[in-house]
Amino acid sequence: MNTNIRVVRHRRRAAIVTVFILAALLTPQFTYACAVCFGNPSSPMTKGTTNGIAFLLGTVVFEQIGFVAMFWSFWRRAQILRRRRESMRVIPGGLIR
Repeated sequence: MNTNIRVVRHRRRAAIVTVFILAALLTPQFTYACAVCFGNPSSPMTKGTTNGIAFLLGTVVFEQIGFVAMFWSFWRRAQILRRRRESMRVIPGGLIR
């Protein structure tokens, strides 16, 4: 690709990002906290949001526990196979003479 085209694309991207940052800084009403974060901590909406976050965190923890259990079972199986392999003895000369 031509170097000039890369420079033009990079400048265009930088200009777009700059416009969005300036728009966010010049219009602070869009960056205010939502009603859940800014509102009453005992409102039903805040309680629902808290329950939703707790549920999602519980889901992530459950999946992480599943991964730990899976890798632990892999480790255990590898130990069992290693012990079985070490317990077998090699017959000198093999079965064919």
